[in-house]
Amino acid sequence: MRSHTVILGTTTIELVAGSIVEQPDLDAIVNAANAGLLPGGGVAGAIHRAAGPGLADECRPLAPIAPGEAVITGGHQLANRHVIHCLGPVYGRDRPEDELLAACYRNALRLAERHHLQSLGFPAISTGAFGYPMEPAAEVALGEVLTTAGQLAGVRTVRFVLSSDETLRLHAEVLQRLVSS
Repeated sequence: MRSHTVILGTTTIELVAGSIVEQPDLDAIVNAANAGLLPGGGVAGAIHRAAGPGLADECRPLAPIAPGEAVITGGHQLANRHVIHCLGPVYGRDRPEDELLAACYRNALRLAERHHLQSLGFPAISTGAFGYPMEPAAEVALGEVLTTAGQLAGVRTVRFVLSSDETLRLHAEVLQRLVSS
């Protein structure tokens, strides 16, 4: 597995290519959820399939959520104790996209902090069916994590679990650019 790592104070930011549901060493994984927090395609479908039907049962009373919002549930049959569900913006429809996408990452990190979690893994929220272009999404996501990381007391590892080597390469370039500026 190829990876890239940056350490900022007490927080390590990791970039890896892989599957979000195959990160057993993380306290929580983040679901790129739909408003109803239902099983679906992409990341949400993979997480719900791996977690089992109890996840949908726990999600039902928490829905609906709005773009930028995040809620937390148990991990059910996942190796992770928790799942943080974020509704990213639909590109071109939910505005302002960049602020709503940044809120997803910020709110997920704050939930992790409130629940005393030390590690969590993010997918590339909104870049699949929601149509957010990958590079601008990476800039928003990584920029927000870099900004928020300095405010975290307990979260020690933030991992971006990316679906391909190409997506990993792009995120690594964006991260390097943001850290260097």
